[in-house]
Amino acid sequence: MPYFIIERNYAEDVPVPLEAAADINLINDEEEVRWLYSFLSVDRRRSYCLYEAASMEAIRAAAVRAGMPADVITEVDGRMMPTGQLAAVS
Repeated sequence: MPYFIIERNYAEDVPVPLEAAADINLINDEEEVRWLYSFLSVDRRRSYCLYEAASMEAIRAAAVRAGMPADVITEVDGRMMPTGQLAAVS
């Protein structure tokens, strides 16, 4: 299944979804996407999330249902390691 990086931009601090995580994961399950992890910017107004999904459309559908932005979605297929070698995303 393809992997995607999602950039999310917020007007205020990123809401950390501790209470909402279960609902977000349920929506993701229903849309057949898997949230692997996220990074937060220092100003807490952007997040960069790694997802596994069949398509960008599935990610967009899950984001809309969860009320979350999905400003930039980029499919990725490898990691560049410090050694210069490519590795699988997983």
